[in-house]
Amino acid sequence: MTPELATRLAALRLNVEKVFYGKPDAVNALLVALLSGGHVLIEDVPGVGKTLLARALAKSLDVAFQRIQFTADMMPSDVTGVSVFDPQRREFVFKPGPIFANVVLADEINRTSPRTQSSLLEGMNDFQVSCDGVTHPLPKPFIVLATQNPFEFEGTYPLPESELDRFLLRVSIGYPPRADELRILRDYVTMRSIDALQPVMNVTELLQLQEFVGRVRVAGPVAEYVLALVEATRRAPGVDVGISPRGGLALFRSAQAHAVVQGRDYVMPDDVKSVCPAVFLHRLVCRGSRDRGRDGVAAKTIADILTQTPVPA
Repeated sequence: MTPELATRLAALRLNVEKVFYGKPDAVNALLVALLSGGHVLIEDVPGVGKTLLARALAKSLDVAFQRIQFTADMMPSDVTGVSVFDPQRREFVFKPGPIFANVVLADEINRTSPRTQSSLLEGMNDFQVSCDGVTHPLPKPFIVLATQNPFEFEGTYPLPESELDRFLLRVSIGYPPRADELRILRDYVTMRSIDALQPVMNVTELLQLQEFVGRVRVAGPVAEYVLALVEATRRAPGVDVGISPRGGLALFRSAQAHAVVQGRDYVMPDDVKSVCPAVFLHRLVCRGSRDRGRDGVAAKTIADILTQTPVPA
């Protein structure tokens, strides 16, 4: 990574932290997903800054940004776009929906129907949208930042298994430390508006960083460690569905991005361990627990696997 790109990456973190206090791990996770070219599910109780974090990241990038506020009456065409008849040209013309952006904030994604949720699937997986038999490529880079409240069930729809698996990471924010929460209270009136944030990284620089992540060195023992963790989930007691090959790829790529965020061009076992819970938690299905780790069963299983799996020297 060139010194210029390293400077841009540091500036991106600082820019987000101007308005998002006290949660460096959450910012770290979003940077990992951004550099990996993956999507993020930001999941927590209301009021802890889920939308703020997503918007701060989007505003810090000089890219096309769209926010979709999901509601129960939304249709798939409200996301992907629709073909309308142009009387002057005497033909149907495709009008792109809000998904045609570099960064898409899918706010309260679980408040819309499964049919509308599934309209995101093709874009998240194949980076394209099909409408009336015509395929339209999405811009590059493309990342979905989705938010949801996992503890409110009235008027919500659980995300399908296939859609959950398309998210590279699931991030929980939690309550800020006391000192940072006091800072939030004191700075509320004079705090710099998120809309005033200036971009610090453009599309070309972001694509260069993503391309660099793919060249980060992963030694043979570290790659075997990634696979050992994946295989351990498939034979762990009490696990119905272990981590798939796609989940293994997500862990591998996330570890590469985490190394870059830490300023290295090679992956250490600590990189793998750092991103493993965020990669595995929403993919692991434990027996008698279908809430994707919110009761702590999956989290404990992952912690046990990380403890018991030998770490390469």
